[in-house]
Amino acid sequence: MIARHDVHTEKADIWSRLAEPLPNGVVYWRQDGKVIARDGKYFARFVAYIEANTARERLDAVVPGEWDLTLELLPPLPGIDDAAEGGSCSFKARLQILGVIREDVGTGRDYKAAATDAFKRAAVRFGIAHELYAYERNWVQMDGDGRDAKPLEDPGVTYARRFGPTNGASLPTDSSGALADDATDGTDTPPRPRGAAKRVRQSAASTAKEPEPVDAPSEAIVLEATAIPSCPKCGGRMWDNRLSKRNPKAPDFKCRDRSCDGVIWPARPGVAADARDSAAKPADTTSAPDALDSSPLGMSLDDIPF
Repeated sequence: MIARHDVHTEKADIWSRLAEPLPNGVVYWRQDGKVIARDGKYFARFVAYIEANTARERLDAVVPGEWDLTLELLPPLPGIDDAAEGGSCSFKARLQILGVIREDVGTGRDYKAAATDAFKRAAVRFGIAHELYAYERNWVQMDGDGRDAKPLEDPGVTYARRFGPTNGASLPTDSSGALADDATDGTDTPPRPRGAAKRVRQSAASTAKEPEPVDAPSEAIVLEATAIPSCPKCGGRMWDNRLSKRNPKAPDFKCRDRSCDGVIWPARPGVAADARDSAAKPADTTSAPDALDSSPLGMSLDDIPF
């Protein structure tokens, strides 16, 4: 006879094994939303994701034959433009593991995509690939704003240079396996399509600003620094709205605590930046948000990054 506490210990071990970090080589990047223009250049947000087969392999390895998936086709919501929402059908996935049930909903342009999305979202409820929530926002420079626009640099390389290597994000290496010389100093030039350098020069000349160097790294264009100031009221972490905000007069930073109204406004004309920083920016800074957050590209705080 198995003691009750042994049963609980065994299940706790199973849940922890399901939530173990993903193996190398299974995290990929995809563009999320449309390309946006910024200072004559183009950027798109990329999010990390896994394939459904990765979730299935984790389940088969930890609880072989002890899990069950049920999919239910959901009726379309009236009054919603399927093309605008990026999906035409939805499924509800019901994932059961050792008698424990988790449910979630997925959408897609066809039945296969919607069912796959629902399965992966339900798997996250058991901890599979949960670490993708901790990935920072990854803005990558693009070669244009058309439908066929491509990133100038591998999104994983861009992420690793700004936030450090992780699963799905690593710096390029040479033939011996060591980091390439241009991968550690942050001064390398991302590959550019034909005419890209010319477009950058024309954009700089058309504005009244000082021309930027053509070989400026993309991460230096996205943000002046990766550090984000703490809230001037409560000292907590803040949202960085400098890239995503549409109104230039809106706050650059906003406190992540909804009960706090702490904000940091952009510098007004005629006010020195250092005077503004000394008045509004505390000495301590904190890193970018620990989880995926809302963006102008359509993701919400409840969205799963795949």
